[in-house]
Amino acid sequence: MDKFQFHAPTRIVFGKATQEQVGTLCKEYGAHKVLVHFGGHSAEKSGLLELVCHKLQEAGLTYVLLGGVVPNPRLSKVLEGVKLCQEQGVDFILAVGGGSVIDSAKGIAYGVANPGHLWDYYSGEKKITAALPLGAVLTIAAAGSEMSNCSVLTNEDGWLKRGLSTPFGYCCFAIMNPELTYTLPPYQTASGCVDIMVHTLERYFTAPTTQELDIVDRIAEDLLKNVMRNALILKNNPQNYAARAEIMWCGTLSHNDTTGDRNYGDWSCHQLEHELSGKWDIAHGAGLAAVWGSWARYVYRENVSRFTQLAVNVLNVPNNFRNQEAVALEGIAALEGFFKQIDMPTSISQLNINLTEEDIQELAYKCSFIGKRTIGQFKKLDQTDMAAIYRAAK
Repeated sequence: MDKFQFHAPTRIVFGKATQEQVGTLCKEYGAHKVLVHFGGHSAEKSGLLELVCHKLQEAGLTYVLLGGVVPNPRLSKVLEGVKLCQEQGVDFILAVGGGSVIDSAKGIAYGVANPGHLWDYYSGEKKITAALPLGAVLTIAAAGSEMSNCSVLTNEDGWLKRGLSTPFGYCCFAIMNPELTYTLPPYQTASGCVDIMVHTLERYFTAPTTQELDIVDRIAEDLLKNVMRNALILKNNPQNYAARAEIMWCGTLSHNDTTGDRNYGDWSCHQLEHELSGKWDIAHGAGLAAVWGSWARYVYRENVSRFTQLAVNVLNVPNNFRNQEAVALEGIAALEGFFKQIDMPTSISQLNINLTEEDIQELAYKCSFIGKRTIGQFKKLDQTDMAAIYRAAK
């Protein structure tokens, strides 16, 4: 790695009962009127939403509520939030939920502070120049949005899913109590674990000529092993606090650039998956698991030694120095085997999607931005390559 930048301004408040500090923290960061943004009924049923509102009132703050965020958050909900903030004079946004809620909150923060149509910024036509301040109370360990500058929205007009990274996209603070993840369904927990792992893998598979720092590789490899170990613990004991805490902190580290500068990362699997979840509304982590193996087998010859390193250092594949390609392929199969252990799919058909050739061409067309871009740095992929990977992942 010849050069990099590391910027992680978000204040992390981690541990049991930390949600009790939410009012004080919002006030500390200049809030007067807060938009409390959340998803479905779980925040209400658990009592978390009531507690958050009570703590805001205790701190002398007023608030308005906007729920209804869904997985793969929608542009329409964000625009509803922008309008509400403008009408109500909101000056701070508080996301109570997982990555989808935080991403939606970021979209609202941009929409209030920047002129014109918000989608112009997510489509790359305009640059974000400001944002309302925001904080988060995290309830799902997965996306890492609580400490990254990234967000992803889905535009229902064409079902386009696009990401946006900007220096204005960092939360002021993130409250992280692993206990708030106890009630997640097993599928959602496992999907989150895959998302965390692939955030790390995207950075691990840099352009073949990139010189990585050994310490960054060791952090990434240990993080992957830690997620795998604790994901299996949670499969059998979902209320294991230590395992929940490990997964939650790994989710944050995987996407705040500790495991590598995202500007050097590959990101092909994320781009390929965005089209799947944009079209069929599947869980993001599950979609990543479904395409990762097909991507890996398509590109591994670009740098066999990198895949061999993953196989040996993370997946306990014996190193056959005479046949590195066999080691690399065994490592790919081993990671798919882990996905199966935690009941994640390793093909698109396992997502109950019957992928047709017409679907494949549509997905590749959208993923290539109508033939205008390539994706990936480990191996640059054009529209034909994208179609081939979708086809192999069927």
